[in-house]
Amino acid sequence: MLAIIKYNAGNIQSVAYALNRLGIEPVITDNPKELQKADKIIFPGVGEASTAMAYLQETGLDKLIPNLKQPVLGICLGMQLMCRYSEENNTKCLGIFDAEVKKFPNTKKVPHIGWNTIFDCKTPLFKDIPTNEYMYFVHSYYVPETDFAISKTDYIFKYSSALNKDNFYGTQFHPEKSGDAGEKIIKNFIEM
Repeated sequence: MLAIIKYNAGNIQSVAYALNRLGIEPVITDNPKELQKADKIIFPGVGEASTAMAYLQETGLDKLIPNLKQPVLGICLGMQLMCRYSEENNTKCLGIFDAEVKKFPNTKKVPHIGWNTIFDCKTPLFKDIPTNEYMYFVHSYYVPETDFAISKTDYIFKYSSALNKDNFYGTQFHPEKSGDAGEKIIKNFIEM
């Protein structure tokens, strides 16, 4: 069973549709028991860090998520919430990745919206994904280069566009909106 964590941040439906296209009917839930028995978990997110963290704290998901043992994929805000801290409204996050989420400087158009390339890709998440493949991004906050980075992207400067630690993976881009290559990344995650 593949579960999508249900909380007050968007893009749950677009992730569910992407899974449906791969023949998977996900369970969308915030029930701790269901999440613990899932084989894989996707932690989606489009929204604002402090509001999302407040909801996770109210429901106890802030304690559950960092202790999950199965593969977990955080997408966009989901990945950012897996970090230690976000500059977005001075938010203490889940602390899975010892990294800070920072706001892009306004030297270029922010938010960073649209197609951009990923490179320095590592781990089976990127199996058969060529370097400089295009992915779809929508974000104003980013994770600087870190030892947890398993892909990087250049916008204003190089930053971490995907992270990994143990069973936790995160992508700043939206694989569910990134065409065939994004679908392949979701498939790679499912096959882990």
